[in-house]
Amino acid sequence: MPTDLPLPPDTAPLPPVLAGPLLRRSSPERLVLWLVGSRSLELSLQLAWSGSQGPQQRLLELDGPHCNHLRIGTHAWLHLIDVALDEPLPTDTPIEYDLLLEEDGRQRGIADWAPHLLHEGAKRPDFVLKSRLDNLLHGSCRKPHFPCEDGLARVDALLAGLRERPQARPALLMLSGDQVYADDVAGPMLVAIHALIRRLGLYGEVLEGALVADSEELYAHPLTYYRREDLLPAFKSSEALRERFFGGVEKPVFTTANAHNHLVTLGEVLAMYLLVWSPVPWTLIRPQRPALEAGLAGRYAGEQQALDDFCAQLPQAARALAHLPCLMIFDDHDVTDDWNLSARWEETAYGHPFSRRIIGNALIAYALCQGWGNNPDVFGETLRQIETLTESSGERLDCRAQDRLIDELLKFQNWHYQLPTTPTLIVLDTRTRRWRSESHLSRPSGLMDWEALSELQQELLDEQAAVIVSPAPIFGVKLIEAVQRLFTLAGHPLLVDAENWMAHRGAAQVILNIFRHSRTPGNYVVLSGDVHYSFAYDVRIRHHAGGPWIWQITSSGIKNQFPAGLLECFDRLNRWLYAPWSPLNWLTKRRRMEVMPRVPHRGRRGERLWNGAGIGQVLLDAQGRPRAIFQHNADGSAATRFVRPAELRQAATPVEAGELETTRLRRSKVE
Repeated sequence: MPTDLPLPPDTAPLPPVLAGPLLRRSSPERLVLWLVGSRSLELSLQLAWSGSQGPQQRLLELDGPHCNHLRIGTHAWLHLIDVALDEPLPTDTPIEYDLLLEEDGRQRGIADWAPHLLHEGAKRPDFVLKSRLDNLLHGSCRKPHFPCEDGLARVDALLAGLRERPQARPALLMLSGDQVYADDVAGPMLVAIHALIRRLGLYGEVLEGALVADSEELYAHPLTYYRREDLLPAFKSSEALRERFFGGVEKPVFTTANAHNHLVTLGEVLAMYLLVWSPVPWTLIRPQRPALEAGLAGRYAGEQQALDDFCAQLPQAARALAHLPCLMIFDDHDVTDDWNLSARWEETAYGHPFSRRIIGNALIAYALCQGWGNNPDVFGETLRQIETLTESSGERLDCRAQDRLIDELLKFQNWHYQLPTTPTLIVLDTRTRRWRSESHLSRPSGLMDWEALSELQQELLDEQAAVIVSPAPIFGVKLIEAVQRLFTLAGHPLLVDAENWMAHRGAAQVILNIFRHSRTPGNYVVLSGDVHYSFAYDVRIRHHAGGPWIWQITSSGIKNQFPAGLLECFDRLNRWLYAPWSPLNWLTKRRRMEVMPRVPHRGRRGERLWNGAGIGQVLLDAQGRPRAIFQHNADGSAATRFVRPAELRQAATPVEAGELETTRLRRSKVE
């Protein structure tokens, strides 16, 4: 079934660069960048900055050791750039960079092949390597077809406003989960994915356990749009898989799981990454709506409008990712909804060849597009296996080799990572090393098992301060966690995304004991996402004057929001039921912790949860404590600051309170 208009291959040549560069883990001694080209490119990296001795420049050839060329299709090559520097680069100084492309005997720079990556008046993109982790942007949950503005475009606007003030630039952008939605895909996006697969010749594959034999048959099947769950065979063994993996059930409290367009093949997931990180691939395809029944046609049209709005902001999003070092970690939607929720979920999903392949393909794509750039040193063997798989391919991947690679990735235990910054940054893997319930296989697993938590404690010993990235908040909204627990006890954890740190007694006790350990940091900042609303808590141990102090700061989503009326109801009920004097507090696992919510200065009276797409920002003092917490709203409205209630009560009226916070916001930007 054709889904795009034909493009003559000879008269429409592909541009050399399809996506990127993305700045990844970077330090004065090492630069890591990610880029996708339509062919294997000869590149060199040019750096320029102003030092104490005048203008400085370096030119680095990106030969074999510095750039891994990995073919993922006939006209698609990943370029994984990893440059160790003999002489460290300066910190707190703008450093311009260019990726020079050798073509027809001449060099072309970013201004030529990706002018959308340059701010107005700039000749090259730039970055700043901060000497301290004093300023972070963070967020999660970027769903392309959600009808709101894109928080990554807001990041670009922030950076544009700070071009003349490098000391105020953020040290990095932390994306804490759901960078892509592999399980919740709009119909027009899936059509575009298939058009791009054909345009670039992304590799196909054999599929087992489905009614289609291979990827080509999947793409052409009448059920491929909005009805993929019907491609499972009508066997009893497929019933649990269909319900848990493709169910698309209406969740009565939180969200609707729209799994009917779930990505299946490796080509589909890789194409999705290209389409959400770069405007260039959209210029190479002409998607055409497939034949759909009336109800689905209306849904398709609504999704198309939201995607058009998303694409309009893609140049800004791509520019942000090219100017700011970016770190990432997965959450469930990067692979599939409720990924590894319980031992029973794992038993069902990994026991069927079709769903095992779906999960494995998402992990391969995550390793290539996200994981490698966080910590390249741990992916050497994985890259070699992927190279072996793709280099031996014609137009289709070897089925057995692909399964062996997936088996290895499912056992991989180095998705987490740590940066030796000041304060130290530790990013948690809360998805693949879970503390499974042995007595009740259907109950939610702990987000990290005992061994992983023990390793975390060792990493924290004798540190003065730490920033911990946990995709799910460690200190969440008590009422919502109570609702999740009730559904779990009723045997329906899947209905309410019953995944939180307190859902598993063992994991909850260990993580709280780590905070109480005498040799772990005195100041913790916990950055989280996942929940589609934003909030900030100050947390301390009751009757423990010496600390530690903990700040739970949650920013979600970048392009997603919680149902407004439902969140307002939860917020109000939570304030009533879990007020400081409420005996319900002593029924929670955090009863030894005093949790003091901050309030959004632009919120209504008493409001603690902020519902609006955007990006979070945390400014840290010399001791690693937050001196300001913001949510920059994607709609361009004034930033929301999370303040202690006493700061607002000092003002005589709500109007004066708003003016006070606006003044402080302006001062903090000057600082």
